[in-house]
Amino acid sequence: MPYISDRLRRPDGCPWDREQTHDSLRKHLLEETYEVYDALAGGATPALAEELGDLLLQVVLHAQLGAEAGVFDLADVQASIARKIVRRHPHVFGDAVAETAADVNRQWERIKAVERASSDAAARGDADAADATVAKGALDGISRSLPALAASQEMQERASALGYDWPSIEGVLDKVAEELGELARAETDTDRREEFGDLLLVVVNVGRKLGIETEGALRAANDKFRNRFRRIERMVAERGVAIRDLDFATLDALWDAAKAEERATAEQRAPAEPATTEERAT
Repeated sequence: MPYISDRLRRPDGCPWDREQTHDSLRKHLLEETYEVYDALAGGATPALAEELGDLLLQVVLHAQLGAEAGVFDLADVQASIARKIVRRHPHVFGDAVAETAADVNRQWERIKAVERASSDAAARGDADAADATVAKGALDGISRSLPALAASQEMQERASALGYDWPSIEGVLDKVAEELGELARAETDTDRREEFGDLLLVVVNVGRKLGIETEGALRAANDKFRNRFRRIERMVAERGVAIRDLDFATLDALWDAAKAEERATAEQRAPAEPATTEERAT
């Protein structure tokens, strides 16, 4: 891959690739990341392999640009992540003990905190890493480019790893009810917007407590809504009327019909249960 990226960037290489910069490639990196995310829904498939390759190409191109600038190359990228993984797995590559995934997560966050403090101290020329921890907190490394749901879940995961978390799901559900009440009582657009954001954040925390990846859950719900609404549009078209001419009650009844049709289709596609001994004997 380094040979290919170098060849593409040469004067007699590809005009498009020669024009690219770290900044111009940002949108392509984001697009390829989401295409991998979508392909993951199908599991280990040739399509996923292809999308992973497209994403890998973006990494290689950025490494090529880094090499041309004399800052880093692909070997440096590989060495950097290798050092990080070894450093953050002392229970595998060292003498630390972590018997559960929760132990690993807590250890991971502790190590990251030390890394952040050291990095900030080095940037400031400050020998006291402890003081640097104040300047760079546990949430500072979360990209602002992340989708809001994913960023919210990551923030709350990190806060939980540091001990800021409800002991049970009941506490979070109580908070949902509290935020719903505050939203209902909000009197201005500004207040409603703020309270709605607070409600969303707590709902994300419900998903986190249940072990649900909230970004994926909402995407699945979006897909379900899209497919069900298409069924409604088909039903309306079969009636020979315009969907805009129907009132909400009629459309809601069609929604229920589409939902029932969806379930029936799913049941037909489900594998049949093995016949019982009595059924096989008849």
